[in-house]
Amino acid sequence: MTNIGHDSPDFSPIVLFAFNRPDHLAKTLSALSKNPEFNLSPLFIYCDGAKNTLDNLGVYKTRKIANQFPHPNKTIIESEINKGLAKSVISGVTEIIKAYGEVIVLEDDLVVDKSFLNFLNQALIRYKNVPKVMQISAYMFSIPEFLGRSETLLLTNVTSWGWATWSHAWEKFDPNATGWELLLSNKDMRREFDVDGSYEYSDMLFRQKKGKIDSWAIYWNWSVYRHSGLVVYPPVTLVKNIGFDGSGTHSQKLYFNDSHVTQRMMPIKFSDKFYMSKADNIYIKAALKKMSGPFYLRILKLIANTFRRLKIKYTIKYWY
Repeated sequence: MTNIGHDSPDFSPIVLFAFNRPDHLAKTLSALSKNPEFNLSPLFIYCDGAKNTLDNLGVYKTRKIANQFPHPNKTIIESEINKGLAKSVISGVTEIIKAYGEVIVLEDDLVVDKSFLNFLNQALIRYKNVPKVMQISAYMFSIPEFLGRSETLLLTNVTSWGWATWSHAWEKFDPNATGWELLLSNKDMRREFDVDGSYEYSDMLFRQKKGKIDSWAIYWNWSVYRHSGLVVYPPVTLVKNIGFDGSGTHSQKLYFNDSHVTQRMMPIKFSDKFYMSKADNIYIKAALKKMSGPFYLRILKLIANTFRRLKIKYTIKYWY
C-alpha cells in the first residue's frame, strides 16, 4: 500500500470498510461529510473484492461511489480478492494504526451524527494516556433513561459500530483469542464475559472458532476482556446502523431496537468514573438482552448454546 503518511495529522485518520452496498456507502459518506472535521481528516476506504460473479456489479458500483466522492485527502484501497469482513478490518486497522498511532473506524452501513468525529477525536486525546481504556465508542444502546444525560460511561464490552482506538491498545488485539477454551468449562468466566449473562458473546466466540461467522469484533472483545480493559461510550448514540435490511454480513441474525441518530444539543462530558452505578448497570444489561431478541428466543439460544459448548468441549482435542 502506498501514500500512507506517518506524521500525526490534526485529526485522526478515518478508515471505512466497504464491499458491495453502494447505497449504504453513499449514505455513510454523506453523513460523515456533515462533520466539520471530515475534510481535514485523512480518509482511507478499503473496498473488498467479490466473492463470486453475483457480487461483481455491487462491488463495481461501490468502488465507483468511493472513487467519485469528493475528499481532499482520500486513499482508496481495492482488494483483488475477497478477504471477508474480519480479515479486511484486522489488516486495514493494523496498517493505518502503524502509520498514525490511532484510528477511527466505520463500516459501510453506519449513519453518523454531525458531532461523531468531534467526539471521537476529543476522546482519543482525553483517554490516550489511560491504559485501562482500550476503545472509544460513538454508539450507545437504546436506553430511554439515558436521554438528556451528558456524561460518558465506561463499559467492559466493545462495539463495532463506529469506534476508535490507539496503537498501544490495538497491539493487545489477539486474532487467535488465546485461552478462549477457558470459557467452555469456567461458568463464572463465561457469565462475566457475557456481561452477567446479558448477551451471548461467548457463543459468538465459539461460532467464530468453528468458522460459522466472520467476526473480528468478537476477537477484539475477548482481547479487551483478557486485559481488563474499558470502553468509553457516549450517553446517547451518535451512530445509527442502517444495515438491518438483510444486506449485511450479520444483520439477518440480530435483533436490534433501532435508535435514530441523536442531534446532540449539549456537549458530552468525559467521565473519570471507572465504575457504574447499580441502576446504570441494570439499564445496560436490559438493553443488551433486548438486542439478543425476545425472551422465548433467548431461551432457545441458551439451549442451543449449551449443546454447542458441550459438543465443542468434548471434541476439541480432535481439532489440533
